[in-house]
Amino acid sequence: MTHDEAIKVLKTIREFYPKYDISREKAKILIPQLQRMDYTIVLKNLSEFVVKNHYPPTIREIAGFPPEENPHIEYAKQWRIEAAQVTQETKKSFHQKLQQLFQKMARHESHHLGR
Repeated sequence: MTHDEAIKVLKTIREFYPKYDISREKAKILIPQLQRMDYTIVLKNLSEFVVKNHYPPTIREIAGFPPEENPHIEYAKQWRIEAAQVTQETKKSFHQKLQQLFQKMARHESHHLGR
């Protein structure tokens, strides 16, 4: 969220709760914290809060952070793209070799269990 959006959030709280006192010192602390958040999510949370509560919210009660990026999701997307480019012949060959490996492992396992 931008600096101006953070100020809008504080002003919106004051609109709903006229006795909400926001000094410059409080604003200096709250604005940087709000800037780490997602404006749309905070407004949604504030909207839900004011319907249910007659007292002004703490920042914690309306906090909304953008979703964190998950590098595993990007890795999986890239893997799917690359996998789609593998020929059916290559996939079939890999599948056969994998089946052979499983059969070999099963024989090895049954051989050792028989002892």
